[in-house]
Amino acid sequence: MKHIINRRKFLELFGCTCCGFALSSCSTVPITDRKQLTIFPEYKINAQASVAYEQFKSKAKLITTGKELKEVKDIGKRIENSVSSFFNTQNKPDPTSKFEWDYVLVDNDKVKNAWCMPGGKIAVYTGLLKITKNTDGLAVVMGHEIAHAVAKHSIERQSQAISINLGTQIADVFLGGAINRTRNTVGRSTGFDIFQLGIMNPFGRKQETEADYLGLIFSSLSGFDIRESVKLWERMQTANKGKEPPQFLSTHPSSAKRIINLKGWVNEIIVEYPPIKT
Repeated sequence: MKHIINRRKFLELFGCTCCGFALSSCSTVPITDRKQLTIFPEYKINAQASVAYEQFKSKAKLITTGKELKEVKDIGKRIENSVSSFFNTQNKPDPTSKFEWDYVLVDNDKVKNAWCMPGGKIAVYTGLLKITKNTDGLAVVMGHEIAHAVAKHSIERQSQAISINLGTQIADVFLGGAINRTRNTVGRSTGFDIFQLGIMNPFGRKQETEADYLGLIFSSLSGFDIRESVKLWERMQTANKGKEPPQFLSTHPSSAKRIINLKGWVNEIIVEYPPIKT
């Protein structure tokens, strides 16, 4: 019952993005059960991502041997196996069943980042390792990035952008172009796009928060100590001190907000999602 209550609270906080579209265009995010708009076929997005990933690898400076690369691959393998095992034990479809997992370590100490393309293509930058500090910290970040792919956030973002543009065009037909005139006037006056600030940025923060939540679950299922997540973001906050934009201008929650969220989730997730045998 506790899990049901928590999931309900999560849904109340982050809501449904499918309004105005046929139910056939909606899907459900695993575990959180949040409804999302998914116009694009997953196989097309994955195929496009695979091409882009190969192009990236051909140009990036990659580390091809060593303990750091091995750690990245070992963490990734543990998480991918745990995610599949979890959904199998729940008798639910495995959202990663068509993923073609791959991991690279990019030799760039200036970039404190990692990402996961649709379909399980993951890159970690060496600069991030200075922040993660240890295996558990790195697992939290990788769990977060994998969560983006599992939740199909890239498909949702593209679908959301199309729905906004289409809806605006249709509405402007009836409003005589009033929406675009207002958007252009505000943009010229302030330098900001009201759609970006009012819709896309909050939507991005919602996805990032969902990925934080799911990433903790995946890391916990894989046997990592997710209590390290709070320390990780405290280190990130220190590293980014004075560099973070105001939250309303950002597609990501502030480090302070993330720390608050993580502190509220960690103990509960440890109990609800203990390490799973793979």
